[in-house]
Amino acid sequence: MLDLIIKNGACFIDGKLEKTDIGITNGKIININKSIKDSSKETYDAENLIVLPGCIDTQTHFREPGSTDTEDLHSGSRAAIVGGITSVFEMPNTNPPTSNMKEFQRKLDLAKNRMYCNYAFYFGATADNLEDLASLKDLEGCCGIKLFAGSSTGNLLVAKEDDIDKVFQNSSKVVAVHSEDEAILNTNKKLIKKGDVHTHPVWRSVECAIASTRRIVKIAERYNKKAHILHITTKEEIDFLSQHKGNITFEITPQHLTLFAPDCYNKLGTYAQMNPPLRDKSHYDRLWYAVRNNFNDTIGSDHAPHLKVNKDKEYPNSPSGMPGVQTLIPVMLNHVNDGKLTLNQLVNLVCENPVKIFGIKNKGYIKRGFDADFTIVDMKKIIEIKNENIESKCKWSPFDGYKFKGTPVTTIINGDIKMKDGKILGEPSGNPMNFK
Repeated sequence: MLDLIIKNGACFIDGKLEKTDIGITNGKIININKSIKDSSKETYDAENLIVLPGCIDTQTHFREPGSTDTEDLHSGSRAAIVGGITSVFEMPNTNPPTSNMKEFQRKLDLAKNRMYCNYAFYFGATADNLEDLASLKDLEGCCGIKLFAGSSTGNLLVAKEDDIDKVFQNSSKVVAVHSEDEAILNTNKKLIKKGDVHTHPVWRSVECAIASTRRIVKIAERYNKKAHILHITTKEEIDFLSQHKGNITFEITPQHLTLFAPDCYNKLGTYAQMNPPLRDKSHYDRLWYAVRNNFNDTIGSDHAPHLKVNKDKEYPNSPSGMPGVQTLIPVMLNHVNDGKLTLNQLVNLVCENPVKIFGIKNKGYIKRGFDADFTIVDMKKIIEIKNENIESKCKWSPFDGYKFKGTPVTTIINGDIKMKDGKILGEPSGNPMNFK
């Protein structure tokens, strides 16, 4: 007897939608067939719905340990599955940082039986943990190394070129980089106007981003190491990175593909503040050029929640970051419906490319023997994002009041239906992810 059959859905298999049934036992896909007749404990009718491989958000900040008033691994995972995300990569800029083996194990222990989605954690790079960085290859639940080349939330910072060089030299996993130049950030501080969040992209300038990204690529290529550059925001970086593929990959966030300056700051104030910043439409247009032409490699939410009481502080005392794990898929499905990218491209960005770049085992595809993680979407359903429906502890979204066409209606993790029509079902049963 099967545990679950998904029937009548248009399933995304080998780059196309195919009307087929999927049979699941013990959290694995064991049968893909036009009509599965076996008996099953549970049947899910996906008529008029699209069954995607489980979508992966490769950049989230769930704030635990440390700022658990803002978010924790449990609440962040709830937001993930309501948004159709079946697996997350979570960031190390916690308090204390996840930058030694003891803290990494602590993170795994904190996640066990508390996270609804599957999970992996980044190991934070510092100037003096090079020995650890060299020994991460087979560490369970470790997706990669996170390097902050410019300061952001938390105190993980590796700013000197010599130290960045050593991180890459010793890296045994993909190095995911927050790419801003710390020296330029410090020089530009004089350009900050108190109370004027419009000066955020002036302080965290285009030059600050491209100077850092050029340096990261030069160092990664010198050692033939993999660098994944996070939340790219400038047309200059798009043009530069499109010439440096191979071991260099990069991410764009849904926010940077949906909001732009000055409108976002006029409307949202400090709630639009993030690092690197939302920029003007010329950069927004170039980011879309990268998506259309398959230059960029992943879409990650950079889910970085802060409580309203802190976001309401006067700029620049307001913290940078916004929630996004719950809205990543609805935002991007709306863009698919608007013809800005194809469903195939979206699946590449949130399912297949994360698997290829980070070496995730048994995820990202609907194949026999693979993990039974699915994001089931209704491309015609229109939803309105409302702050009160945000599962994150921060209880707000920059997309509050937006209507999006296309949304996840069911999230299946390890063969179990964990979200249906916005309702969370059962207990947390996410597992650490495995890597090649």
